[in-house]
Amino acid sequence: MDSSTLHTLAGDADSDDPIVALRAIARMHRELDRVEAVAVRRARNADATWQLIALALGVSKQAVHKKYGRS
Repeated sequence: MDSSTLHTLAGDADSDDPIVALRAIARMHRELDRVEAVAVRRARNADATWQLIALALGVSKQAVHKKYGRS
């Protein structure tokens, strides 16, 4: 998904029609989750610590490790 699509979805999220807004928000959540996972993987491949990644995301080290760490 490119940035123009995200801009469109952000506009749709402000729609007066609540169903249109909710659909746009759901699509943005999915896309942002995907982009976040890629960024975390890139950070780990660049030897970033779980603590540093957690700080960047504004969550605890445990939360980010639980979500993205390998079991």
